[in-house]
Amino acid sequence: MSVNSQIGNQDSTVASSVKRTPNFFVRWLRLLLKSKTGTFGFIIVFAVILVALFAKSLAPHDPKMINPAMMLKPPVWVDGGSSLHILGTDNLGRDILSRIIYGSQISLAVGISSVAFAGVIGVFVGLVAGYYGGFIDNILMRLVDSFLAIPTILFALVFLTIFGPSVPTLIVVLGITNWVQYARLVRGEVLSIKEREFVKAARSIGVRDCKIILRHLLPNVISPFIVISTLSVATTIILEASLSFLGLGIQPPTISWGGILSDGRDYVATSWWLATFPGMAITITVLAIIFLGDWLRDVLDPRDNH
Repeated sequence: MSVNSQIGNQDSTVASSVKRTPNFFVRWLRLLLKSKTGTFGFIIVFAVILVALFAKSLAPHDPKMINPAMMLKPPVWVDGGSSLHILGTDNLGRDILSRIIYGSQISLAVGISSVAFAGVIGVFVGLVAGYYGGFIDNILMRLVDSFLAIPTILFALVFLTIFGPSVPTLIVVLGITNWVQYARLVRGEVLSIKEREFVKAARSIGVRDCKIILRHLLPNVISPFIVISTLSVATTIILEASLSFLGLGIQPPTISWGGILSDGRDYVATSWWLATFPGMAITITVLAIIFLGDWLRDVLDPRDNH
């Protein structure tokens, strides 16, 4: 084959890839619009992400500003037309809406970061255990079984009590408690994929194990990993809120949804809005993430496509 023909083939490949790129997004958009729950989940999750990114511009008040004159004011309370608190104020006169907006930053950051941390560990362990098998597989899987035997909330409470509650510590402890599910999933996929012809062919021509794992196995386990990690973000947000509610998660003055719930638990009978609105924020966000994860599972899992 001549050099010109090779260049021509490369140009046609680039051109075809450029043409396929819009079609790829159009296809995914059509698949998303076909699912009502998936569309709802995507819109809510996208909106929450935008709120977290532009919290400073969207928050109507300083979320940490204490105003004794505005303590425990109900929603949409107006003081002479100068102070509007759409969701009311808390026991220190702080605006609930502003605190929920800023709390989305920490809740999303902890949820996504801990899932990413857990995913790196779990995918690595699953790839190694599934590919090499034998003695290595037995050791790694016994380690996985050991972590599964420990209650997640109990391990988190002990870990946070020893090292002290903070955002980095919370991300680490949530990542350590959640990596086992990724390891089991990836290992199961690798056990099946490594027996296929393209992997055997790569081995037969002397391709290194590291290159086989990165080029052939890893791309084939990304789809199920994305699905389970999306669903895990919802679980992690709930777990972070639970720990913050118990006083072992995010500590003041850092704002989180669980912390706002904890501040309002003593006023539920008299000031219902303190716990209701942050609880609704957690519920709606978690449901949206679950709906989006279910849609991704239906789209990315070929066994469920008809």
